[in-house]
This record gives sequence, structure tokens and C-alpha cells, in this order.
Amino acid sequence: MVTQETLDTYDMTIGIECHVQLATDTKLFSGADNDARDRSPNSVVSPVDYGLPGMLPVLNRKAVDLAIMAGKALNADIARVSRFDRKHYFYPDLPKGYQTTQMYHPIILAGHVDAPLEDGTSVKVRIHHAHMEEDAGKLTHYEGYSLVDLNRAGTPLIEIVSEPDIHSAAGAKAYASELHRLMTYAGVTRGDLYHGNMRFDVNVSVAPKGAIELGTRAEVKNLNSFRSVEKAAEYEFRRQVERIESGEKIVQETRGWDEVKQITNSQRSKEDAQDYRYMPDADIPPIVLTTEEITQIQLSVPMLPPEYREKWLTLELDRSVIDSLLSTREYAVLVTEIQEKSGDQIAKRVAHWFASARGSDEDSETVAEIKALSPDGFVELAAMVEKSELSSTAAKEIFIELLTNDESPRAIAERKNLLQVSDEGFIVGIVEEVLADPASARSIADIKEGKDKAIGYLVGQVMKKSQGKANPALAQKLIRERL
Repeated sequence: MVTQETLDTYDMTIGIECHVQLATDTKLFSGADNDARDRSPNSVVSPVDYGLPGMLPVLNRKAVDLAIMAGKALNADIARVSRFDRKHYFYPDLPKGYQTTQMYHPIILAGHVDAPLEDGTSVKVRIHHAHMEEDAGKLTHYEGYSLVDLNRAGTPLIEIVSEPDIHSAAGAKAYASELHRLMTYAGVTRGDLYHGNMRFDVNVSVAPKGAIELGTRAEVKNLNSFRSVEKAAEYEFRRQVERIESGEKIVQETRGWDEVKQITNSQRSKEDAQDYRYMPDADIPPIVLTTEEITQIQLSVPMLPPEYREKWLTLELDRSVIDSLLSTREYAVLVTEIQEKSGDQIAKRVAHWFASARGSDEDSETVAEIKALSPDGFVELAAMVEKSELSSTAAKEIFIELLTNDESPRAIAERKNLLQVSDEGFIVGIVEEVLADPASARSIADIKEGKDKAIGYLVGQVMKKSQGKANPALAQKLIRERL
């Protein structure tokens, strides 16, 4: 086991290839349904996907449009001419004997992604390119035999290939998280990590600090959560350093991630690109695009996460609150609408409510169906708090109901008896009753001795006797006046 001191003498370098499943209705070259979730094996497959003789592919135009939109999210140029190639290899989940991809002329050219880190800085990751390709099927292995499901065969993908610009496991996680936000906000993918809508291949290499050349890389395949990207990078860095320190050589290979054991396992030595015998696909014409066409398609891309962050600067939100809001696009849109209509103060209060409701789980496995929400109810609720008609606790309770309930905040507050009383005459009587109670004598003495925290007990008694209706700030003010 190497020490942290030893680890600190090495640099980690990471590049990530991300497969993004495009949100089309049908597959890349056939009319088969592109949504195979919970479907029986081999039930959404066409003769084209099976690779039967005489079947010719027809390119899905919607997939091209989504790739162009992805290019905008990646700050990348779009090729005016791109072409498909055949990547030859034999595997039971690839009946044609080759995968249709874009080796030499990809549709998305160089770009970059700025991924925010937890310390407030960011890591800039250059995008080498992104190309369109079809997915292969899925093999399920049992003892003594394997089964193939071709439902996934022909699914439209873009593969986003980064430069090796990441030098920490935290940076790898941040990049994967930001890439997921960018692709889902742009409408390129449904973003369902559990069903593999985005899968990350993490390439890790290690070299002594100051070395000019990168070390031999190992590729950890098919990670489908941000945590696993981070943990796999951490493990692989330590594993490679241990091997180097013990005098062994790092082998270029493909490795898998064991989520239970939190370790990587060797799967196979890595082939070189020439093993695939790439050649142009003669059945698919080149994609030819005009500048006007690209501009028009990219105009339909909604606001992206960097634009939301810029717009929310005046709200002075913590990074954790921003991340929680951005985890659910509907919430981000709503907070921005409220900011534009009602100003920063109300938007900031609503933002914290949404962040609290959403939590901080960045690895949401599925994309939840969220009820269409109107900003009006949340603005009214924030205004009621501003007017001291509701306590912060009551407001949170009403907020949760507003996510699923069409009632107005006031109607919910009245039904639940949560409206706060700010009638000074009503509260004065309760304050005097509490101060006269012998049980309050100790707290009163403590306050007179300068132990200010003791007032909390007295305010609590006022709230209890008023059944939670008294305005606590007004109650505290009246107690101080009388002491």
C-alpha cells in the first residue's frame, strides 16, 4: 500500500469518452422504436438492426439536428461535411460485423467545457471532437452460456472525446456532471443514467511529477454515475502508482468497474485503431450542412447551465444551492422566471426552497416526471413570509404541497391552520402570562445577567401557548421590552 506522500510525487492525467444516447423517437438508421426501457428482449429491432442481407440504412435527420445542438452546448464548431465509416469487428451483439461510426470526418469539431469545482474554481476541458455512431446490442452472461438482446442495436449516439486535461478524480466527476447538465438542458438526451443514456469511459494514466510524456493509460469502461467516475479514477490512480513503485509496467488495457468492491478489473488488452479496419460506408451519403441551417437549429437550444449561473450571480447563492437547482431543469427555469418577474429577494428565497426539496444527490438514476409549475404560487408564498404571515417552517411545509397541489398558498395555510398572528394585542397577553409563570424565573434571571440565549425558552413558551400562531420575532421584541 503506497503512502499519500508517495502518491503526491505522481501526476494523474484523465481523458473521458462519453457516449450520449440521442433523444430521438426512432433509431439511427431504422424505424424501430428508440425507447427500449422495460421492453422484452429483441422486441424493438428491425431487419436493418439485425443486419439482414439487402437491408439499407436511412439516416435519421432528427439525430443530426440533435448532434448540431450538442455542438452548441460543447462550444464547438459543426463540420459542414461529415461522413460515416464502418468499424469492423466480430461480436455476437453486432450482427452486421461492423459498427457504423464517424472515424475520419466527425460532425462535431473541437470545443471545450468549463466544469465548476467545489472550491469555486473550474477545470477547462478541451473537446477533441464528437462523432455520431450507432450502439451495439447487449450481452448477458450466465454460467456456461450468454444471451444477446439487440433492442439497443442501432440506437443513435454521439461519442464526446475529451483531451487529457483532467488531473484529479474530483475534476473527472465535475466534468461528467457538467456534461450531463449540458446535454440534458440542450435537449440532446433524456439523461437517464440508470438506463445508460449517458455512459463514461475514463482513461487514466500516471507519470512522475514534471515528466514530459504521459504514462501508459488504462481505460475504465461503461461507468454510468458521477460517483463511479470519481471512485474509479481514484482507485486506478492508486493501483497504477503501486505497480510502478513495485517495478511493474502498466499495460494498456480495458478495465471494468466493480461497484460493490469499488475496484477495477482487467477485461482485455487494448486493440490499436488499425485492428478495426475502418473504411467509408458506401451506403450512407455524406451529411452536408449550410451555415444558415446550423444557425437556425442552434437557435432552438434553450438556456444552458453556464447562462443560468451568470443570471443568478445577483442572487448570491451558495454553490450547493446552484447545483441542486441545476439538477432539475424545471426548477432552474422556474426560479429564473420568478427572478425576472419579482426580483432577486423573492427569487433567492424560492431558490433555497427548491434546493432543499431537491437535495444534493447529483446521481439521480432516472429523470423524474415533474408537474408543470406556475411561478405565481411560489411568489405569493414568498410574499406571505416577507409580511410575517407565515413562519419559515410553515412556509416550507406549504412549499412542499405546492409541488403537487393546485391550491393557493393562502388556502393551504388556512386549511392547515398555519397563518401566523402578528396582532400585538393578542401576543402581549400571552407574553405577560409566560413571564408571570414561575417556570420562567430562571430564564428571566439569566437574561438579566446577560445570557441572551435564555430568551429562546421564553419565546418557545409563547409559541406553545399560541399553538404556533404567534409571530416569534414580535414575541421576542415584546419580551425584551418587558424585561
